[in-house]
Amino acid sequence: MYRALASPRSPDSLLRACSLAFLLALLACESTPESEWTAVAPADELYAQGLVALQGQSILGVYQYVDYDAAIEIFQSLVDNYPYSEQAVDAELQVANAYFESGRYEEAVTYYRDFGELHPNHPKVPFTIYRSALCHEEQLEDVERDQKNTREAIEYLDRLLVAYPNSEYAKEAEALWRTLHVHLAQHVEAIADFYQSREEYEAAAERYRSILNDSPGFGLDARILFKLAQCYEALNRLDEADRIYRTLIAHYRESPWAFRAREHIVSNLDFD
Repeated sequence: MYRALASPRSPDSLLRACSLAFLLALLACESTPESEWTAVAPADELYAQGLVALQGQSILGVYQYVDYDAAIEIFQSLVDNYPYSEQAVDAELQVANAYFESGRYEEAVTYYRDFGELHPNHPKVPFTIYRSALCHEEQLEDVERDQKNTREAIEYLDRLLVAYPNSEYAKEAEALWRTLHVHLAQHVEAIADFYQSREEYEAAAERYRSILNDSPGFGLDARILFKLAQCYEALNRLDEADRIYRTLIAHYRESPWAFRAREHIVSNLDFD
């Protein structure tokens, strides 16, 4: 038995099929429960909701719990749905602040940086630079470990103090800048001490000298001068050691390191 081949559909039949498919799709959309469609609140209401979320709630009158993720979600919804509203810029900053307050410093510094790049003339830019420095300061390592975050924090503070020397954050930035430089110098000192303990005096002396050149006036000079002189003594460069001891005594007369320097000078004279 022979089977007849199917004939191609006519244009009218194709049109009817497409119309039916469209109708079925439309009916499916209309059958979607109304609860699945959520209207987005106005921008000002979203911003107010985000601020309420940041206030948190008191637990047993002792512990204040803040759902930072909920606050971030609200502010981000505002930015996504109303990017040109007057609340959108403030919401961007609130997202960065929420990440900072919740201890997620990598995310916070990214949002602070983006804020400054998107709104370079905004009055809050000095605040974002200072907060970026704090993000790195919060992640400082011990002086024996890598100091990448120390250096990056200092870079942000340098930028703030140069570009915005009269900002309300300048005084705090200067104090933190000094603290971080001391921390960085102590890191170099720890490396120098390590070399000195291994009797690698040239390597140790090089690093002690770098501290005196790069970080003078931070309260470390007397101790570093004494350690440098010790290295020169060990290398039998007694004239240089003696000159450093005398410099130490002249400039830091009341320091305990000056007293020890006098002992070494007397010892070297007795040795001669």
